[in-house]
Amino acid sequence: MIDRLGGIDPLKNVQNTHKAHKTSEASKPDSISVSAEARELSEVYYALEAAGSSPDVRADRIAEVMEKMKDPNYINRTVVEGVADRLMDVYGL
Repeated sequence: MIDRLGGIDPLKNVQNTHKAHKTSEASKPDSISVSAEARELSEVYYALEAAGSSPDVRADRIAEVMEKMKDPNYINRTVVEGVADRLMDVYGL
């Protein structure tokens, strides 16, 4: 019965009929180029992802400042000048 089906490996005849066609052109390696704008957008995207995954509020720091604010002697000229200096540093002034 196997002989009627074409032997043990019926796909052998089909596989032999398909020969690989060689191209006359030399294959060039695949490459891509990314524009500067795309790189910048990628950096912004990853920065936003990092900012989104980090906690928005530092509860421990807020609790510490709230405790200090309860003391009426805490807010003095030295504290105000220190805060002003830090704000100016943050904004590059």
